[in-house]
Amino acid sequence: MHAPRVTKRAGILLIALLLVGATVGYALRPDTVSVDTYAAARGPMRVTIDEDGRTRVRNRFVVAAPVSGRLERITLREGDKVSRGQIVAWLAPMPLDSAARRIATARLDAARALSTEASSRVQQARALMELASNVEKRRKTLLDAGAISLEQYEQSKTDLRAKTEEASAAASRLRSAGAEVNAALAALAPSEGKGARAVPVKSPVSGRVLRIIEGSERIVAASAPIIELGDAAALEVIADVLSSDAVRIQPGNRVEIAEWGGERSLEGRVRAIEPSAYTRVSALGVDEQRVNVLVDILDPPATLGDGFRVEMRATVWESGNVLAVPSSAVFQLGSGWQVFVVRENRARRRSVVIGHKGAAMIEITSGLEPGEQVILFPSDQIDEGTRVRIENRR
Repeated sequence: MHAPRVTKRAGILLIALLLVGATVGYALRPDTVSVDTYAAARGPMRVTIDEDGRTRVRNRFVVAAPVSGRLERITLREGDKVSRGQIVAWLAPMPLDSAARRIATARLDAARALSTEASSRVQQARALMELASNVEKRRKTLLDAGAISLEQYEQSKTDLRAKTEEASAAASRLRSAGAEVNAALAALAPSEGKGARAVPVKSPVSGRVLRIIEGSERIVAASAPIIELGDAAALEVIADVLSSDAVRIQPGNRVEIAEWGGERSLEGRVRAIEPSAYTRVSALGVDEQRVNVLVDILDPPATLGDGFRVEMRATVWESGNVLAVPSSAVFQLGSGWQVFVVRENRARRRSVVIGHKGAAMIEITSGLEPGEQVILFPSDQIDEGTRVRIENRR
């Protein structure tokens, strides 16, 4: 009579044990972590050094007062075009006393003597250059005939280059002497009244007015800056980069100029890296060694002007076929580098060897095959064998 009751009670106990086991098993099951992945693939990659920079006119000319005197009001405005030799200002020299006039006269005599000497040196240098050119031509004929050695011919070429440079330097000294004569003449010019008695100040180049330094009529001292001129179309970019990055940049590197306000990026080339660094305090208060990098803009638009902010991206390495993954997928473990690869819905740790590192991508030289899915931004919830669910594939 009691056997059915015992059997019923045992069945209830068995069901309860099964429910408890299922609950415990469900609670102890491995968690599934949602991840984003990226399929490793071969393709082009480049490494750039990115820094903020600004534009500036490559060749700037500051026109200064040749003598002390009263500067008349300048009628030009910033942005106006000027041509070489155009009068940009009028300056009425201050009256000279007898002693000052004697000094100015002596200065004029000395300037004229130096100009005469410079003219003679130009003629002498040109004669020597012509002689060296004739020697080089004769030795070239002898070299072709096998009568002299290549070293003897190279010596004549070197001598011709030296004589050419000497002639160029002599011509520069002659121009400088001529400028001294003009300055001495300006010091002796009449100083009473305006108009014809005033000394004209002329532009040394063709370009645009970048800045009016002294726009109002006033008394200025000799050599005081009056107006700043330059070719607004001949722009360059100057960017200060960390010295540790500057050593990786070479003249001729391709540069992308972005964030200047236009719809497309501009092309540029690194012209020079200044040889001297300087210290600049960062926003975090850390002393940084910075170096100026100068970039030529290959095709500057008309709307881009002097002092505009831009972003420079200098390419220091590039390749058309490398295996790369996002830098967010690679992490360092000890002295090596690792990634998590998804295999059969589980995360598998993989050691890799990296190559070039860019701002967004890292080159993988070994340890990974094209097409393998790597986990992006692996969190501390992911470890070897963790079950994962892919939310987004890239």
